[in-house]
Amino acid sequence: MSRQIIVGNWKMNGTSRDSLALVQALVAGVPASAADVVVCPPFTQLALLTDTLKSSTIALGAQDCHKDSAGAHTGDISAPMLTDLGVSYVVLGHSERRQEHGELDETVREKTVAAIKAGLTPIVCIGETEDQRESGDHFDILGWQIKGSLPDGFAGILAYEPIWAIGTGRAATTEEIAETMTFLREELVRQFGEAGKNIKILYGGSVNDKNAASILSITDVAGALVGGASLKAEAFLSIISAASAA
Repeated sequence: MSRQIIVGNWKMNGTSRDSLALVQALVAGVPASAADVVVCPPFTQLALLTDTLKSSTIALGAQDCHKDSAGAHTGDISAPMLTDLGVSYVVLGHSERRQEHGELDETVREKTVAAIKAGLTPIVCIGETEDQRESGDHFDILGWQIKGSLPDGFAGILAYEPIWAIGTGRAATTEEIAETMTFLREELVRQFGEAGKNIKILYGGSVNDKNAASILSITDVAGALVGGASLKAEAFLSIISAASAA
């Protein structure tokens, strides 16, 4: 198995004091042979954490970026601004952005292009609702999301997060994940040719220290996008330990 990547998405959580304490605990606890690790705090904590992470093996990620490099976009953050702070990764198209901010596949695609241009590694999220899965339309939905959200020559990471499993405590079964991963790999190859074989696919959606090992052992799961559990040092370190650093 290739080296896996564990990404912690802190979402809208973390004061300066709590964020610094969490990162210090992670830096002290991550084993030297760990898989690749990324933490994605809120924008307000990025500058604070840069120095602490600079000398560690943990990379810094952000939770979003704008499609433009600069301009009259009050409240937004551009990709070059992120790289200026030492950010290496950026999560794009998370279902919470799609649902709460009306982001379309086209929006995500434009942001992905901007991220790559700025030198960031985009982690592009896709996922189906519970109704879409129960109706049997989920593979069609995922295929269209890939087509609409990933630009030609995509050089980044895909994250599959079934919307019905995010923050609910209900992770997809290993059988559901395995079946979906097989489809996603075939779809990536269909849309991107040989390059599609090498695009890493993460699983996200109620990943925790109890189910991480079984999820990370599934074929084509190249790592995990972790939400709530990434805010607890002990739980996140346990998930990291379950990943493969081969």
